[in-house]
Amino acid sequence: MSALFGDAWDLLKAPAVAHRGLWSKTGAPENSLGAFQAACQAGYGIELDVHLSADGEAVVFHDDTLQRICGIEGRLRDHKAADLGRLALSGTDETIPTLADALTLIGHRALVHIELKTPFGEVGPLERRVSEILLDHNGPTCIIGFNPYSHAWFAQHHPQIMRGLDSYSYNDAHSSHVAPEQRRAFAALEHVSIAKPHFLALGLDMLPSAKADDYRAKGMPVLAWTVRKPEQWERVKDHCDNMIFEGFAA
Repeated sequence: MSALFGDAWDLLKAPAVAHRGLWSKTGAPENSLGAFQAACQAGYGIELDVHLSADGEAVVFHDDTLQRICGIEGRLRDHKAADLGRLALSGTDETIPTLADALTLIGHRALVHIELKTPFGEVGPLERRVSEILLDHNGPTCIIGFNPYSHAWFAQHHPQIMRGLDSYSYNDAHSSHVAPEQRRAFAALEHVSIAKPHFLALGLDMLPSAKADDYRAKGMPVLAWTVRKPEQWERVKDHCDNMIFEGFAA
């Protein structure tokens, strides 16, 4: 894999990956340029989230709606990128960045895990825009996400871009949009056959996992998310290759 993905593969297992950048409640907010700069300065990898704006731009933001972070009503996807770029993040001077701006800032300093927030049934537009940006970026990157059909799109159209499949136990309210039989299949990692990932990023709620151990033994790295306490990592580290963390110095 190192021959195919170069630095991206070499950086997959170390250093640890800062979830939404190295952010804090008293410092740079999540998914901000400030948080990415802090992660680079501390020597961490970076995980960030990407949605598609109303005018087709890939912008860095986690939620579907703007209320929690920006304090205004409405869906992100209903706003143009330039308008989103003027919205303050968590009452700071930071604003919603585009993926292109974030990658320009990060450069070669960190492996960037780009989580695609592709809604089920809408594969294509976000993947195309992200792939265009990645083809113009020379730094180490990979795409991650929960939608196996998003990964399958990349496997077909851009197999040279490294892919990591996100999964977890699918037993919470956030998974209510997924049919029960599909939730069971995803929790059992049956969608690996669709996504064809190069590595797995698994929630702490499904680790350790015998199925993940099998994939790992066959050469597929496993990352744990989101690790918020050192003792959480101690519990699963023998079954994982790296962690996506927040809230402490990894």
